[in-house]
Amino acid sequence: MQPETKKLLTIVTEAVIEASLTADLKRLGAGGYTIVEARGSGSRGVRDAGWTTSGNIRVEVVCEPAVAARIADHLRENYYRDYAMILYLSDVSVLRPEKF
Repeated sequence: MQPETKKLLTIVTEAVIEASLTADLKRLGAGGYTIVEARGSGSRGVRDAGWTTSGNIRVEVVCEPAVAARIADHLRENYYRDYAMILYLSDVSVLRPEKF
């Protein structure tokens, strides 16, 4: 089986917005996502995940480039102003392209 290239959109943000964020991802065309707790330090200080809603999450979405762009545009327009959030894109090779 030949690998197929997709986009990996990674979102690191505040755990408190997980429910609204995941609803947006589905509405904007993501077929699925993976979420893990994240800790670190950045421009808004240390995020230590001491409380469920005060920590950070890392959300990964593997999808078509157009879907990644649509999600990224929406997040920049609707979340950047009020929440700590970073986004980054990577090319990934997937072995089961029908899943994405």
